[in-house]
Amino acid sequence: MAIEDNPTPPRKPRQDHLIIQSMIHPGARVLDIGCGDGALLELLRESRNIDGRGIEISQKNVNQSVARGLSVIQGDADHDLVNYPDASFDYALLSLTIQATKNPRTVLEQLLRIGEHAIVSFPNFGHWLIRWQLLALGRMPVTDKLPEQWYDTPNIHFCTIRDFVTLCEEIDAVVEHALAINRKGEPLNASTPLFIQNLVGREAVFMLTKNKSKT
Repeated sequence: MAIEDNPTPPRKPRQDHLIIQSMIHPGARVLDIGCGDGALLELLRESRNIDGRGIEISQKNVNQSVARGLSVIQGDADHDLVNYPDASFDYALLSLTIQATKNPRTVLEQLLRIGEHAIVSFPNFGHWLIRWQLLALGRMPVTDKLPEQWYDTPNIHFCTIRDFVTLCEEIDAVVEHALAINRKGEPLNASTPLFIQNLVGREAVFMLTKNKSKT
């Protein structure tokens, strides 16, 4: 009698994906920009029954997403978002991608134009460990969330949580929800002061909308 191989255990969802999942209502129209292999879209399809679409620059990741049964096309956040009509989605997502775009401000403005809500997650370059590495070693930091050396990284626009809050103010975006995630993968209390979030938050997740009083 043949012995069956043990099935591969399902991959644990990223913490920022779980937080994004909690922000999205069932049946929503969702555009995931820089969707990678489609893990977030698949999670949202299974848990929220979304009508999901994705854009991904890597053809390999596009192929993996399509193999999951997802509607994903090859595209570039810096150039292709202009092709989407205003308010064509309930949510426009950008998870751990904004730091790799050439024009983060323009990309964020496009997200707010395309989606009724924009949800953005990003690594926090203000985390205490990154500050310590810069101060103690005098070298660009390498962490579990920023694992590449400075000459290999796809990340070209590092920012802190405080920087992102300032950008939201400059483009007149309303912050509906914001959570920082510590090194243990636990979200900090939403009432945690900004300077503490900026110091101990390894990542952050923001849900934004346009300031409709100014439109």
